[in-house]
Amino acid sequence: MADVRDWRGPATEVVDLGGATLTPGLTDAHSHPVWGIEMATGTDLSAVRDLDQLRAALRTAPRPAGWVLGHGLDHNAFGGRPVDTALIEEALAGAPAFLRLYDGHSALASGAALAAAGITGPRTFDQRSEIVCGPDGRPTGHLIEHAAMALVSALAPKPPAAERRTRLTALLGEMAATGLTGAHVMDLGDGDVPALLAGIEYEDDLPLRLNLAPWCMPGTTPEELAELIALQGVHGRHWQVGGVKFFMDGTVEGGTAWLEHADCHGRGTDAFWPDPQAYSAAVRTLDAAGVRTATHAIGDAAVRHVLDTVASLGAQARTRHRIEHIETVPDDQLKRFAELGVIASMQPPHTAYTRADHSDEWSKRLGPDRAGRAWRCRDLRDAGAVLALGSDWPIAHHDARRVLAVARSPLGAAAAGPALTGLMALEGMTSHAALAAGEQRVAGRIAAGFRADLTAFVLDPVETAPDELAQAPIRLTMSGGRITYGEV
Repeated sequence: MADVRDWRGPATEVVDLGGATLTPGLTDAHSHPVWGIEMATGTDLSAVRDLDQLRAALRTAPRPAGWVLGHGLDHNAFGGRPVDTALIEEALAGAPAFLRLYDGHSALASGAALAAAGITGPRTFDQRSEIVCGPDGRPTGHLIEHAAMALVSALAPKPPAAERRTRLTALLGEMAATGLTGAHVMDLGDGDVPALLAGIEYEDDLPLRLNLAPWCMPGTTPEELAELIALQGVHGRHWQVGGVKFFMDGTVEGGTAWLEHADCHGRGTDAFWPDPQAYSAAVRTLDAAGVRTATHAIGDAAVRHVLDTVASLGAQARTRHRIEHIETVPDDQLKRFAELGVIASMQPPHTAYTRADHSDEWSKRLGPDRAGRAWRCRDLRDAGAVLALGSDWPIAHHDARRVLAVARSPLGAAAAGPALTGLMALEGMTSHAALAAGEQRVAGRIAAGFRADLTAFVLDPVETAPDELAQAPIRLTMSGGRITYGEV
């Protein structure tokens, strides 16, 4: 403190935090702030609990360019029935509709939307995707995974460029108000995100520091891998490309999580990459170039394959690769995270989509044994793993306080398992998040030579009870020495 006082001069701005608790700046280790703006376009259906509520919401929904758009729809709203556009067509009155389910990996398209996209039956894709069809061969409107959804989403109206830019700036400001100073962005949109961010920084500063990871999908050629390598390090003042994102599977509810044995519907025995060894080869190429990777792996078979892939790389790969989500993992895989230096990146708020009595779609599909291994954050920490925490916005709300609170008081199927301590949760969004991005020498701690990324809580985030922490006021947020939330 004496040294700091010695540096004060006439132009020094002094901020009195009034007894607030100052922590390293919080980082959301898994978010989609740019792509999420498109995903969250239309009517918010997250409060819909059954088909009657869904139909009522669709009857009164706005219809931009004649379309009905929605997002956040819970699989459980269908009451265990197959997702089928026949259940909602009357409410749409013939309008084309594209409704994203909450997992972000599936959607429901109306008959008019299917017709506009020329979808009349099943198709074959390079990646694990499906146009679900009934016994009569008729598409049900249920589109599973990215390639299938893109056939219809490409036709749906999208926010104009000016609106997209305005919404992004506002969203990042809202994130800063919850204490966030940065985010690991797990996509590059349609490739135009760097230009979008550069445009914002031409006139202003970004409220958050963003680290972007473009996707590597099945079928990627050697030339495309070289392009991904060349993108690394492209940056602005408060954003940079750092890493590559893979998918090893999809979601439990969509039947595309890669499992060691099938779910209760006989699904889940296939990887997102039709040839899993092609995934491993791509990771080896990137690792040899010093590129960090993040792999979406929810099911136990997917997690095992990623760990096996990293095990084949050698000691130089330690802390260079991470696994996202890890919704169910057996005991024998826990210790491998620490042994191999693989970072566990998890999103505690996802547990809210499940139920403690395992009556939800996620739990029923997995069965009691695997549902009993839900979101093992504490078990992974106790096994010595680095554990980075995030929200996966827009799949769950971006509020950093809620991420911390739910990590300490898990919901739904994870409620019976051990919780993180207050310090472990805070580390997940500070020091462990920094290590997950390879920034442990400049971020994640309050220390000389580190970035001035700081969060000031009115309450102590380590000692405050989780329910209070979820609502705890933020006194100040600072990113790169700039005050991004709060008043001086």
